[in-house]
Amino acid sequence: MQHETSESAPPGSRPGRVIIADDHELARLGLRTMLEPEPDLEVVGEAATGREAVELSRRLEPDLVLMDIRMPDVDGLVATRAIKEELPRVSILIVTLSEDPDYLLEALRVGAAGYVLKDASRREVVAAVRQVLSGESPLDPKLAAQLIRRLAHQTPSKDQPAKHGDELTQRELDVLRLVAEGKTNAEIAQSLFVSVGTVKVHVERIINKLGVSDRTQAAVRGVELGYLTPPFQART
Repeated sequence: MQHETSESAPPGSRPGRVIIADDHELARLGLRTMLEPEPDLEVVGEAATGREAVELSRRLEPDLVLMDIRMPDVDGLVATRAIKEELPRVSILIVTLSEDPDYLLEALRVGAAGYVLKDASRREVVAAVRQVLSGESPLDPKLAAQLIRRLAHQTPSKDQPAKHGDELTQRELDVLRLVAEGKTNAEIAQSLFVSVGTVKVHVERIINKLGVSDRTQAAVRGVELGYLTPPFQART
């Protein structure tokens, strides 16, 4: 079962396009009800299985997918990996009942930007969606740093960063290290004595160069490529 809409806003004013993937109709309705009143967000489709979520994402290329984990046919983690492999610019927010670090680490490993709890308030869900769409992380900074640090310790160390498109500049490496530490744009700006706007530009360039969709995945990719090593020293 798939639902989708075909209307779109004029160029330059297009709201963030969201797909909701959950096998429970009431859960999809609840999330849609939370998001639809927001003028900057548009629910463009619904999926009841992981396979439908992948197919709908291919067809609609949304900005973000709200992804349940336990679904028939294909589960949410498998669907997340498939979407990120084909459509790396699409962000995924996992909808979960668990805050188990091992569970969340696996979600990050397959490409999720973060998670929202199923019992989260409307304000929390909308805020998490907006954070991802604006380039921020929906994860608590301390939790994000903890998860990425665990990933770094589980990833074999590289003597040199792997080549992947355009190389990161030294300033971008500095910003990436601070992102991996869970710093917000404002905190990074303060640490590097630059404006928040400058930090946003650096983060956008890092995301583009690493071929990911958000800052959380930029940090994960930085670890995988050898740009970052525990305790998050940027390799030059």
